[in-house]
Amino acid sequence: MVTAPRPRRRTVLVARLDNAGDVLLQGPLVRAVAAGADRVVLLAGPAGAAAAELLPGVDEVWTWACPWILGDPPPLDPADLAALTERVRDLAPDEALVSTSFHQSPLPLALVLRAAGAPRISAISVDYPGSLLDVRHRVDDDLPEPERALSLARAAGFELPDGDDGRLAVRRPLPPVTHEPGYVVVHPGASVPARAWPAERCAEAVEALADAGHRVLVTGGPAERELTAAVAGTRGFDLGGATTLAEMAALLDGAAAVVVGNTGPAHLAAAVGTPVVSLFAPVVPAARWAPYGVPSVLLGDQLAPCRDTRARECPVPGHPCLTSVTAPDVVAAVDKLLSTVQQPAVLRSPAAAREAAANLQGRT
Repeated sequence: MVTAPRPRRRTVLVARLDNAGDVLLQGPLVRAVAAGADRVVLLAGPAGAAAAELLPGVDEVWTWACPWILGDPPPLDPADLAALTERVRDLAPDEALVSTSFHQSPLPLALVLRAAGAPRISAISVDYPGSLLDVRHRVDDDLPEPERALSLARAAGFELPDGDDGRLAVRRPLPPVTHEPGYVVVHPGASVPARAWPAERCAEAVEALADAGHRVLVTGGPAERELTAAVAGTRGFDLGGATTLAEMAALLDGAAAVVVGNTGPAHLAAAVGTPVVSLFAPVVPAARWAPYGVPSVLLGDQLAPCRDTRARECPVPGHPCLTSVTAPDVVAAVDKLLSTVQQPAVLRSPAAAREAAANLQGRT
């Protein structure tokens, strides 16, 4: 019996144009698409490109600064838009998925992709898309972001392969780390000021964690060296500006726990399976953006007046949602995670991880 050759699968363009954490949360969507495509090209913004390189299933990363998505957007440049259109036309994707956050519209990019000849475009959209979308997916806004994105992949006809539990993940092997595993990472910075725990509280937490017998590494980006030096003081090991994103992933992989706000490294920690103490300002809902698929303790007043404002700068004097959290609260949360979770890998699914996290959940 002669078996007919399997039909050639397709090139799929996946777009996610905001920050590194947002891109990391697309991991399950990307793996589902990769299971049904020969080639996956991920179109990312400048802040998300390094995260895109870490995602299993991505074959090529394109970088484009989007003038309607970025928080500090460039002016609209017709020549730049034309160049992107021509590049997509040359790629000739068989289809495209435009992934966005709940407050972003996929339609401007869908217009560009349609003009470039993309024959099938899928996105989540509350707005009437006209002829711009072939699959207009509607979804409950309170889904965790990875599940929201994965639901788009499924609506477009892509499913996770057998054995994939839908958690976040990064490419392995990761770079080597010179620090003996078992330390606690404190990451004081945040891409949005309203989501940052005050630097003086971070420094107090480093001291308190060291007093409790923990080795503490303090991480941050190149622009945060002054912050990380102040937070590390004499008791923590300052790694501000010293790591690429892949090296940061390796550091977080070796950590017993990570203390971090609602920012990219929280999702990177989840992607390597490390428990998280989440200093979570409620300017966006924790139901959507809390660390996904790993045990976590949520600290911060989730009913504060800034709740659901999406504010970049805290609208309440004194930043009470996070200043209410103390260094002893953080030490207690770390110790609770370490005493309760022996091996995060035994949590076989995001649902199981969320159940464990619910048993650990703490608020000040």
